[in-house]
Amino acid sequence: MKKRVVFFVVVSVFAGLTFSCTRKNAVSASGGGTEARATGGFTPLVFDNYGRTVTVKVRPEKALALGPNCAETMVALGLADYIAGTSLRNHSRGPLPQYAEAFQRIPELNHSSATREAVISSGADFIYGIDWEFGGDGLDIDELASYGITVYMDAAQTLEQTYQEITDIGKIFGVEDRAAAFVADQRGRIASVQQKLAGKRPVTVLVYDSGNDGVFTCSGVNFETLLINKAGGKNVFDDLKEKAWITVSYEEVLKRSPEVIVIHDYDSPSVEAKMAEIKANDTLSQLDAVRNNRFVIIELESVLPGDRLAYTVEKLAKGLYPDIVF
Repeated sequence: MKKRVVFFVVVSVFAGLTFSCTRKNAVSASGGGTEARATGGFTPLVFDNYGRTVTVKVRPEKALALGPNCAETMVALGLADYIAGTSLRNHSRGPLPQYAEAFQRIPELNHSSATREAVISSGADFIYGIDWEFGGDGLDIDELASYGITVYMDAAQTLEQTYQEITDIGKIFGVEDRAAAFVADQRGRIASVQQKLAGKRPVTVLVYDSGNDGVFTCSGVNFETLLINKAGGKNVFDDLKEKAWITVSYEEVLKRSPEVIVIHDYDSPSVEAKMAEIKANDTLSQLDAVRNNRFVIIELESVLPGDRLAYTVEKLAKGLYPDIVF
């Protein structure tokens, strides 16, 4: 925050009162607002970020939200004005309607994965990013630190870990009350779904991300399996736990006979193309789920940890139990 030189004490007092009142304004749901921007004094914060110690010494001024789930989480907390760039929009079908206006103001750093060059040249001092973007061929967190960029990674595997991330981001940007209210809303909506499903037998589910010499799907350790469980379903491959994403044979899918097929919606191939692949496949076409047209479409970013926990549980539950009003 830049200091202004003032020449009269009266002006100084008036400006101080104005600033004090401004801080009391609520951050708008569309993602801006003076509460988020007014930094004031800042006490350094230390977080355990999945085994990494992350120290935030000053409130970030220019952040990158790498991954559609991270970007939308920040917008949901009223922090859109802090976001200088996003990535992985190729895995997105766009924001939820209530956040669309705010998203229009956010630059796209990279359409797919963020590149080292784009991140370093962005002038950002903070990153909230999905773990896909780091390590291996991705971004080097230690190198980013040498450029003054603090990284808080999104790698949640449970609902509680997601709530903790939201809480931490709230602390970092000084919107703790908004973060707490958001988490409380998510908990309440998910609890409401589960109350309506009490006593119901779980519906067996196949997640179809794509098909090529088998079905690329999620395992028992994938975050999506947790959301399916909360929505009253059971991933037919939840017993496989070596890695989050796996390829299984068409024959094994037929053997496990899922009642519903959940199809991921992102840029390419389209949902229509995927459904055509499934129906044209000699093995998958034998499934009752295909014969009965039991398909549930879900946006890929909706099954990632972030702000859409309740939205996704509600949407999946509606698809799995069409006769119940959620």
